[in-house]
Order: sequence, then structure tokens, then C-alpha cells
Amino acid sequence: MPAVISVSKLSKTYASGFQALKQVDLEIHRGEIFALLGPNGAGKTTLISVVCGLVNPSEGTVLANGYDIVNDYRMARSQIGLVPQELTTDAFETVWNTVSFSRGLFGKAASPEHIEKVLKDLALWDKRNNRLITLSGGMKRRVLIAKALSHEPQILFLDEPTAGVDVELRRDMWEVVRGLRANGVTIILTTHYIEEAEEMADRIGVISNGEIILVEEKEALMQKLGRKQLTLQLQEPLDSVPSSLNGHDLELAAEGHELVYTYDSQQDRTGIPGLLGDLHAAGIHFKDLHTEQSTLEEIFVNLVRERP
Repeated sequence: MPAVISVSKLSKTYASGFQALKQVDLEIHRGEIFALLGPNGAGKTTLISVVCGLVNPSEGTVLANGYDIVNDYRMARSQIGLVPQELTTDAFETVWNTVSFSRGLFGKAASPEHIEKVLKDLALWDKRNNRLITLSGGMKRRVLIAKALSHEPQILFLDEPTAGVDVELRRDMWEVVRGLRANGVTIILTTHYIEEAEEMADRIGVISNGEIILVEEKEALMQKLGRKQLTLQLQEPLDSVPSSLNGHDLELAAEGHELVYTYDSQQDRTGIPGLLGDLHAAGIHFKDLHTEQSTLEEIFVNLVRERP
């Protein structure tokens, strides 16, 4: 799959001496939803700012739809729409005017047809004559997306797109993002809501201390790094795990009423048949069982924790 964004050996060191990015290599595929995850201060905002032309790189190259962000700045920037986290809009301007003005900033000829389509796609058409100050937080965030799409970019950066909105609005925004991808826009989002990445992303990238530590297909990541647990609900509670079961990764839970067995989902053999046989030999009986797999959040926390 062709790359719409190509980052090679990208580093950024600020005047203070702080190195925010360290030799970052990253390719983002055309037409995908890519989630960039990382703790506060990991370098997410700096990386986005460099790609969007807001911060100059110290070294390395970035291509946006084939255009170098330094040597072909105007063409590269025209490929990109950026939705910032902060709700920065002209409070007393109308929705129509503020979105149309944003298109003009990129030197694009007026196109009422395109602005109308964007507003309708984002369920803003009925609000087109409303002043921004009268809109809810969720609607203002939609206006930011409309502004970012006003010049018909191929790439859209969403920085914390659902920060500060309630669960219902968050799910509405997810549908908006899926719709944009269906229209051919490549989406790169940063989020603190890991469930958002788990729900929407095609691929996940994790950045920590200015370095990309992992890029993986979401499903493959959860299969590769996720651990599975088998929980057995016992007929009779145990005070401790019998020594005859020490060969299995077991722990007691629910005040001795449950045995939890952790195993690697990637292994050809899970060890479950042997465990069940050893339980029977030990005279331990269970009335129910269920399995669950690590969430993306658990995988993310473990990845970051393991970094120095």
C-alpha cells in the first residue's frame, strides 16, 4: 500500500537542548486511519507539528503526498488539514463564513458547492448561519473539522478529536471520521482515549521519549502482545493454590472462589488441557469458565512501562 506520509530519520532539538524527536521513521498508508499513541511529553504534538509545517525539523525528511515539507512547503501544506485540540474559533463569525475563510487562506478559489458538501457531511448545514458562540462544544469541534477540510486536503490530522465531549458525542464523531475515510481522506489521530484507537484505527503507532517504539496493524498487535486469561469459577473456594499446580501460571481471585490462568495467545499450545487434567487430579472442580484478552490500553501501558 502506498505511503501518503513518509517520515525518515526525523529529529527535533529545541533551543533549550531538549530533544523531542529522535531519528523517527514512519510511513502512513493512503486511506487508512492511523492512531498515534503516547504518554504526555512523548513527542506526539512535535511530530504532528513538524509534519504540518508548524515546527521546523532539526534533521531528516518528511514527504506529504510526495511533497517535501521544507522544499515544497506550500504544496505539502495544501495536502494536509489539521484539527487542533483547542477550540480556537472566531466566536462571533458564522459557521459558513469561518469555513469559507479557511479555504481562502490556502489560496483556493471560492467553492460554495464544496463548503455545502462539507457542512452537510458533518451535520452542520442547518447551523451554517449560526454564530459560533451559540454552538455546543461538540458542534464547535465539527466546525474545526470543516475548516480543516475546506481546502480539500488528502490528509487529516485530528489532535484529540473527542477531548471534552460526552460519550454520545464521541461516538458521533467516530462515525464522522469513518465517513471521511470512506471519502478517501487519510486520517491520523492522537488520543488519550485508548478505546477510540481500539474502535477506529487500522494501525497503531506508539511513541515514547521521542522515539517510535512500535507500529503495527491493530488486530496483529492485540494478537501478538495481548495475553489471554482463563477464569475458572470453583465449586469450593481455595485458601491457596496447591503445590501440584505450581507448573501453571495461576492465581487465586474473588476470595478463593476463582482461579485465573494466564497464557500466551500466540503459542501453539495454550496448556489448558494439561491444566484441566491437573485440576481434576487435585480434586478441584469448577462450575463455570470464561476467557478474556488484554485490551489495547493494557498493551499500551505495558509497552510504555517497559521503556527506559
